[in-house]
Amino acid sequence: MTRSDATDRLLDRFRTELRGLDPVAVWAHGSLGALGGDDYQEGRSDLDLIVVLDGPITARTVWRTARLHARLRDEPLVAKLHCSYLTPGTAADPERRHLTWAHERLFRRPVTPVTRRELHAFGLVLSGERPETLLPPVTDAELAAFVVRDQRDFWRREVDRVGNWTQDAWVDVGMTTHARAAVTLKDGRLITKREALDLLPGLGAPVEVVTDIRQRRYPEPGAPVTPVQKVQEIREVQEWVARRGRLTRDYLGPAIDRLVAAYTPS
Repeated sequence: MTRSDATDRLLDRFRTELRGLDPVAVWAHGSLGALGGDDYQEGRSDLDLIVVLDGPITARTVWRTARLHARLRDEPLVAKLHCSYLTPGTAADPERRHLTWAHERLFRRPVTPVTRRELHAFGLVLSGERPETLLPPVTDAELAAFVVRDQRDFWRREVDRVGNWTQDAWVDVGMTTHARAAVTLKDGRLITKREALDLLPGLGAPVEVVTDIRQRRYPEPGAPVTPVQKVQEIREVQEWVARRGRLTRDYLGPAIDRLVAAYTPS
């Protein structure tokens, strides 16, 4: 885990600003959660939060939430802060689209079965009620159905969009999400991105792409330079980025097809 005072300062300030909204609970999930804590990389990992408000969420609540996030704009890590706002009366519905702050704007999106399972399994309670008191449990069947849909309906479609795969974030998340999906469908477990990288070569992923992700995400002193760093030395960055994109797409397309076929009832 890479974490300094900047993370704690932002979380403390966020909770202080929240007091005017009378939160029932504040939870962290993802890399910052208890099980995933060793996977948190400050400045790279998102700060994934859930806030439960007493409710209802009105137009005034939306305005006050936007103002809250605006007041945090001077914090160094604020661009990484993502938060969905639920209420006790709306928290149970996995299809409901909740007010969310992410990518420095407000919009609405569901709190997925994966996030809900994370909260039950290793969510970090920052204040208030525990997740199990407000969120119904996610069954293995519900979790598996969501993971299959996500791979089939989102990731498989995105594989065909060539422009995505010149970006580090798409390569990193696309590859690790696939490995995590494979483990969840096989064993019913949730794993971290670090664990996913360990598993990807055994799943047939191109080793040089996995090495590139690992050494960008978890750099170690004295480690060999990544393929990207090597090509930077000879001014061939674009060639490597294009090759990495092709390797990733050539692997993910068939791999997703096989995974979905294996876990779709005939």
